[in-house]
Amino acid sequence: MTIQFQENTQPISTIGIGCMRIANMSNAQADTFVESALDNDIYFFDEADIYGGGRSEEVLGGVFTRNPGLRDKIFLQSKCGIRDGYFDFSKDHILSSVDNILTRLHTDHLDSLLLHRPDILMDPLEVKETFDTLKQSGKVLSFGVSNMSSYQMAYLSKYLTDPLITNQLQVSCAHTVIIDALLHEDMADTRSIKHDSGILPYMMENNISLQCWSPLQKGYFEGVFLNDEKYAKLNEKLQEIADTYNVTKDVIAYAWLLRIPCQTKVIIGTTNPQRVANAAKAMHITLNKKEWYDIYTSAGNMLP
Repeated sequence: MTIQFQENTQPISTIGIGCMRIANMSNAQADTFVESALDNDIYFFDEADIYGGGRSEEVLGGVFTRNPGLRDKIFLQSKCGIRDGYFDFSKDHILSSVDNILTRLHTDHLDSLLLHRPDILMDPLEVKETFDTLKQSGKVLSFGVSNMSSYQMAYLSKYLTDPLITNQLQVSCAHTVIIDALLHEDMADTRSIKHDSGILPYMMENNISLQCWSPLQKGYFEGVFLNDEKYAKLNEKLQEIADTYNVTKDVIAYAWLLRIPCQTKVIIGTTNPQRVANAAKAMHITLNKKEWYDIYTSAGNMLP
C-alpha cells in the first residue's frame, strides 16, 4: 500500500521506520533491519541529525554503501533545526545541516526534509530562500515540519514556494490531543479545551500528511500503553479487535492511527526485524468506524 507522495519523489509507505535507536547497530544488524522493512513493503525511513548525535544517519548510510542501488528504492526523510538548548531555522544552519546529513547518509539528496520542532525566532523569508536553494540544487525534493501548530504552518506556508507536505506529531491511542477537542466543540467540559490549534482539520484542508510519532506511547516518552494496567480497558479492546483480524495488539494500534483521514503515516520505533514485519500488517487493515470509536473510548475518552 504505497502512494505517490509528490511528483519526482519515491513512493512512501504508510508505515515508516523511525531510526532514532539504530545508532549502536553493527553492520550486519543494520543490513538485516533495513532488509526486513523492504521485504515487508515498508519503503519509508525517517532520520534526524540529532539521532545518536548523527550516528544513526551514519549507520543507515553504511547500509546504502554496502548495498548499491538500495537508496533508490526508499523514501528517505531527515530533520534538522534542533541545537544544544535552542532551535535554529537560520539559512546557514539548515544548509550546513543538510550537507552534513547527506554526507552521513552517503546520498546526494533527501526525498523530504523536516524542520524539527518550531523555532519561534524563525524568519519565514529566510526559510523560503533556504528551501528554494536546497530544491534548486537537488539536495532536497520536498519539505515539511514537525510539532507545528496550524498558525505556525499557515504563517510559514504564506512565504514558501513549494507547499509543506507533512507535519510530524505525537499521536497514539493513548495520546489523542489532536482529536479530543474536535469531538467536544462548543461544550463546557474540559475536553473542549483546545491544546492543538485545530491542526488536524487544517492539515486535511491543505492536503498535508500527518506523520504519527511515538504511536505506542501513553505520553511524552512515559512508556508504552500496551499491557499497562492503567490502560486495561484499552488493551482489552485492542486484543478483542486483534483477535478478529488474527494479528497482535500493536498492529491494531497502528491501524487505528492509519484510519485517521489525513494521508496518515505511522513512524514506528522498533529495531526488531520481527516487530517491523508485524507492524507492516497494519497497512492491510482498515478498521470500521465502530472499531475505531470503541478503541478511542476504551482509552478513557468520552463522546458527547
